[in-house]
Amino acid sequence: MRRADRLFRIVQHLRGGRLITATQLAERLEVSQRTIYRDIADLIGSGVPVEGEAGIGYVMRQGFDLPPLMFTTPEVVALVAGARLIRAWGGAAMAAGAEEAQVKIGAVLPEEARRRAEAVQVHAFGAPGLSDEVRARIDDIEAAANTRTRLILTYRNEADATTERVIRPLGLWFWGKVWTVVGWCELREDFRMFRLDRIEAMELGGQFRAEKGRTLRDFYAAETGRGA
Repeated sequence: MRRADRLFRIVQHLRGGRLITATQLAERLEVSQRTIYRDIADLIGSGVPVEGEAGIGYVMRQGFDLPPLMFTTPEVVALVAGARLIRAWGGAAMAAGAEEAQVKIGAVLPEEARRRAEAVQVHAFGAPGLSDEVRARIDDIEAAANTRTRLILTYRNEADATTERVIRPLGLWFWGKVWTVVGWCELREDFRMFRLDRIEAMELGGQFRAEKGRTLRDFYAAETGRGA
């Protein structure tokens, strides 16, 4: 967890006006008590009205709040609906992040916007085919694309034949029910898309550099050329 996110969550826990101990905060945020003591000192130093001391607990004086987020009604609806879709269809870490984001956004929205967010009637339910394994794979592929790490795939194609591929992952696409990864296939020396539910095994390979003709921009250009 980033330090900025942790400080934000500490403030949220202290906002209720109830005494909370460093031990409780450490357990909720999964960090050491020493980290909590340091974070509390930093919050106090930055002007957040936190009172208390180690061994007793901390409380924040009434009246302190974070600046409200200024979202329009369509933006609130989009954020809530998007978070629910990711919770239902995204990777495991993405889903947890979407849920946490909803909590954070709801905590700092003005009252009227918060009521609108709670009233959004857009819901999503995951499909049986989206297994825990596939959800974990979504997170792993997203991380590999971000760090430019090759993926070694054991892949089952439409004809039920299994092949070994080494790809440079460039991005993930969601097609309503199916996730695919687009990448530069080192076997075919071309762009290829692979359905995540047909990946039977996956390992990390070595890192790669962006090369002209093998980037996501090149993929888009090739797709545009085919449609012309």
